[in-house]
Amino acid sequence: MNAILNALARAFLSLLHPRMLWLMVWPVIVALVLWVTLAVLYWGEAAQWIATQLHQWPAYEWAVSIWPLKLIAAWFGLFVPAVLITAVLIISIVSMPAMAAHVGGRDYPGLVRRRGGTFAGSLWNAFAALMLFALLFAASLPLWLVPPLWPVLPMALFGYFNQRVFRYDALAEHATAAEIAEIVRRHRGELFLLGVALALIGHVPVLGLLMPVYGGLAFIHYGLERLGELRSEPIEGAAARV
Repeated sequence: MNAILNALARAFLSLLHPRMLWLMVWPVIVALVLWVTLAVLYWGEAAQWIATQLHQWPAYEWAVSIWPLKLIAAWFGLFVPAVLITAVLIISIVSMPAMAAHVGGRDYPGLVRRRGGTFAGSLWNAFAALMLFALLFAASLPLWLVPPLWPVLPMALFGYFNQRVFRYDALAEHATAAEIAEIVRRHRGELFLLGVALALIGHVPVLGLLMPVYGGLAFIHYGLERLGELRSEPIEGAAARV
């Protein structure tokens, strides 16, 4: 838990650097423009299709019969996450290499950049994360309005998505492919909890719009700290990893 809190605190300090200001704005603007445009063009048809699918589930029928604010909460709860998910994907694919280089140079100058990640790897990681998220979303959506599953399922789902997207790009600039796999294997639980913490922040009005960049910075700090620890471990025939 201390490692997660440390990553969140250091990410906040990194967020205040002038180089991060533009990154806080343009991915969210692009995502908003994209989804507002799609909503204007296709929202009626999409809403009708989703409603038809949901009404096939008894759990959804039961939930909407007892929750008077069901429609407003349900549709607003779909639009805002869609914007944040899109912004997270943009940050992950486009901005994370520059962010990792910036944070690494300022806060972890002793870490050698071994560039085990690739742009193709980042694209594949983002695609795989989105497909898995979509499958889990579709399977769990009818249960989102069922207390007490409503706060638990969305936070768990978005927490998984955050860590699945960010963990690769946070380490791609500095770690080898083997080091990335080892850190994920060792710290899977904390990576998920960090993703959940960022999902909670993402649902705070206004503040949530900063989450994509803040989340990327938090995973960079967490990942580079763990990479430094991994490389400092004694290995056979040498005092420490270089």
